[in-house]
Amino acid sequence: MGNPFPYSDTNKRYHTYSYFLKQKFGSKVAKLSLDAGFTCPNLDGTKGFGGCTYCSPQGSGDFAGERSHSLLRQMQEQRAVMENKWQDTQYIAYFQARTNTYAPLDELKRAYESVLSMPGVVGLSIATRPDCIWEELCGYLQELSAKTFVEVELGLQSIFDVTGETINRCHSYAEFLQGYGMLQSKNIPVCVHLINGLPGETREMMVESARQVGQLRPHSVKLHLLHVLKQTALARQWERGEVTLMEKQDYIETVCDQLEVLPPETVIQRITGDGSRELLLGPMWSRDKKSVMNGIDLELVRRGSMQGLRFCPKAPQ
Repeated sequence: MGNPFPYSDTNKRYHTYSYFLKQKFGSKVAKLSLDAGFTCPNLDGTKGFGGCTYCSPQGSGDFAGERSHSLLRQMQEQRAVMENKWQDTQYIAYFQARTNTYAPLDELKRAYESVLSMPGVVGLSIATRPDCIWEELCGYLQELSAKTFVEVELGLQSIFDVTGETINRCHSYAEFLQGYGMLQSKNIPVCVHLINGLPGETREMMVESARQVGQLRPHSVKLHLLHVLKQTALARQWERGEVTLMEKQDYIETVCDQLEVLPPETVIQRITGDGSRELLLGPMWSRDKKSVMNGIDLELVRRGSMQGLRFCPKAPQ
């Protein structure tokens, strides 16, 4: 019996990012993770200090290039690694570390357009906060998207503001909806980040976050596992016994529940997160990423399920 999920050419019962990229660009496309030297309003005191409790000293850019190197050098270094793995690869420049729309527009333009001039680069992925989206920026990104592929990643993590306060997120769900709406009005693809296992959240809350995000019909979603990393506020809370980490099977079942309530056409850019091996304190089972992904595949088959099976769009108002 074949795979019943329509957005797949493998055994995956969810809409993988690799499938989307292959359909759009016709070849292997890899992301090159960059640190452009930007900061964050949750670091410089504009919104808060210290960042989100789980955020590493690298600003969640632990796999990005070396901050002291130019963007051109970071791209070249990462391409050298990728080209040893795959032939005829195209690339998306991924502005990953910290908040990559938190600068004057002229500065952002110089950074974005400098990497687009490199051979083989077919687009940009820009990670940022929803409270760092504004109309002039969206207008520019709309113009840029007429020339190349552009997607914006918004860190939401949870729809629940009580959780946002617990993790020192320093923006509300209402602010997320405002930023998301501005991007959507310009037809700019948005990837929404959600984290499972945040302090105080139940499985029902995690699934509800996915359900509500699904109603927005985002282009894509990233599902992460909460990692405890060294040198973070979360690590200190965990060491004091204030934080309980998810078990592997609980995570697998939660992700499957979330996939079921997301629209089938929404791209799942990530199904679990990577924690830096040098910084990771837990959960240690997450280091076996392949086992987690296989577990999700098997659970969907066991259920006879797939992405979107329980998705119920809102009636037009």
